[in-house]
Amino acid sequence: MNFKSLKDIDVAGQRVLLRADLNVPAQRGRVTDTTRIDRLKPTIDYLRDAGAKILVLSHFGRPEGEQNPEMSLAFLLPTLEQRWGAKVAFTPNCIGEKAEKASANMENGDILLLENVRFHKGEKANSSEFIAQLAKLGDIYVNDAFSAAHRAHATTEGLARSLPSAAGILMEKELTALDSALENPEKPVLAITGGSKISSKLNVLNNLIERVDYLVLGGGMANTFMNAKGIDIGSSLCEHDMSNEARAIMDKAEKLGCEIILPQDCVVVSDLQLNAPHDIVDAASIPSDKMAIDIGPETNTYIRSILEKCKTVVWNGPMGVFEIKPFDRGTNRLAEDVAALTRNGTLNSIAGGGDTVAALENAGVTGDFTYISSAGGAFLEWLEGKSLPGVAALEESKEAA
Repeated sequence: MNFKSLKDIDVAGQRVLLRADLNVPAQRGRVTDTTRIDRLKPTIDYLRDAGAKILVLSHFGRPEGEQNPEMSLAFLLPTLEQRWGAKVAFTPNCIGEKAEKASANMENGDILLLENVRFHKGEKANSSEFIAQLAKLGDIYVNDAFSAAHRAHATTEGLARSLPSAAGILMEKELTALDSALENPEKPVLAITGGSKISSKLNVLNNLIERVDYLVLGGGMANTFMNAKGIDIGSSLCEHDMSNEARAIMDKAEKLGCEIILPQDCVVVSDLQLNAPHDIVDAASIPSDKMAIDIGPETNTYIRSILEKCKTVVWNGPMGVFEIKPFDRGTNRLAEDVAALTRNGTLNSIAGGGDTVAALENAGVTGDFTYISSAGGAFLEWLEGKSLPGVAALEESKEAA
């Protein structure tokens, strides 16, 4: 983590190109979730208080390098002003004469939102010409968009190598949390991974078993592992063609001393629907006409006993079909256990990924985890052990003034 923090540089009177992630959920021109906007406020407040001129860069949707009014950032202005408590100006292009004039006329503490950077093909292409046009607008580059850091785009990677650069407050907080989870964790470390398929998380699983002491598997991927062990899983969701890969992961984990924890008991149903009739059965005795859709209480109790030995938890993925009640009980109880141990000060808990955040919100424990990442793809690639271009560029960027 060799990068400059925002607090390491003097931004007074400087035009700061702030890469944010304002790709927020919206319906009919209204923001439906302000989490990403709210998480940017500490950086906005810091820059305003320090007397910087703030030019906000972001993408929204996938306009594929074309001007698309339906993906304009203009609709965000009322919400940004409300959540940030400040006036926000707007320019209908992120480069060119109008943007340059707007930048030149800014006063200290002003905020200017630039139009969707993905309206230009040069953004995804990370083109030197587009980067040069953007760089004209600012003196310093600050990246506060970890959720876009896995993209080697002009505003996530290229600008960091063209201007004096630093990590924003949110980016620094995210990277510090992630470093404490897998790079330099307090041991023992337990990872929780759920979801429907192991095929989409093979790299994650292979990386985790090299770094953690315990790996809890839930959801459909747990069924695939149980099937690979020769356990009859009935009509449960399973990737039967991934048995060899599952066995290879289990063999590798055993050699590395990582205990893979699979369900000991399961909640099973005949038909998956709200409040469907269900039973709790031993994981080795799933009826042929039923499907496992959640972990059972014995599994929760065993995981709790392991959690009490651990110092660090990394969580990505629910334990079952948490969206349909009451089949959120296993995930909820596990979330409550992690939250309680975190509150007690005995556990450093880091979670991320869209389904994970939704599951923890459903359990009502998001305020009790040490850190919850709002990133999706970037968090997953970090779990895979990949170098993220946006982070690497900050570490290798020009010295900030």
